[in-house]
Amino acid sequence: MQTLPGKPALPAGLYGITAEKFSVGRSNIEVVEKMIRGGIRTIQYREKRPRKSYSQMLAECRIIRAMTRDAGVLFIVNDHVDIALLVEADGVHVGQDDLPVPEVRRLLGPDRIIGLSTHNPDQAAAAVTAGADYIGVGPLFSTQTKEDVCAPVGLAYLDHVVRTCPLPFVAIGGIKERNLHEVIAHGAQTVCLVTEIVEAPDIVLTVQRLNAAFL
Repeated sequence: MQTLPGKPALPAGLYGITAEKFSVGRSNIEVVEKMIRGGIRTIQYREKRPRKSYSQMLAECRIIRAMTRDAGVLFIVNDHVDIALLVEADGVHVGQDDLPVPEVRRLLGPDRIIGLSTHNPDQAAAAVTAGADYIGVGPLFSTQTKEDVCAPVGLAYLDHVVRTCPLPFVAIGGIKERNLHEVIAHGAQTVCLVTEIVEAPDIVLTVQRLNAAFL
C-alpha cells in the first residue's frame, strides 16, 4: 500500500486507536506504549470533548508523537487538525461530518496523510475525488465503541472497496479476534480492533497474537 510520493504509507497489519473510556483504568499513554511494544505500526489518537480539554489532548499527543517517532510508528490524530499540526503528526483522520478533505489538505499541506471514514460506495468514490490518502471502511459489525455510529455496513461493502477503490483502507467496527480472519480473508490488509486491544489484560501479548493473523 503506497500513498503519493513524499507521504508516509499506511502500514499493513493492526491499526491502533486510543479509547481511554474502555481502557480499564489505564491512560492513553500507557496503552500506546504497550501497543507499540506489541508491534502496532499505526496509532490514531481519538478523544472527544468534553471528556478531555484541548490542553489535555495536546499534552497527550505531544508525548505520543515522541513515542511514535522514536519507534518509527505512523501517528494519526482524529478530527483535530490544529493538534496534529502542533505536534507534527503524520496525518489526520476525519469523518463524513467533519472538515471536508480539501479544506483539511489546505491546512495540513501536501506531505501529511488524510484518512476519511466511509460507510457506502458513494462515499468511497467521493473520497478518491476529494483527495483522501486512505479511507476507513465500516463499521463492518455492530460496535459500541464510537458514539452516534451508523448501522453496520457488513462485509459486502468491504468486498466492494477491495474490488473498486484505488486507495489504501482500514477495516473497522466491531472486529474481534473471532472474526479477524474473516475480515482478512475478504481482502483487508489493515484492520482496526479497538476494545479487543485496549481492554485486554495483556495488551502486548494480545497485539502480538492478533498480528500473527496477517502472516
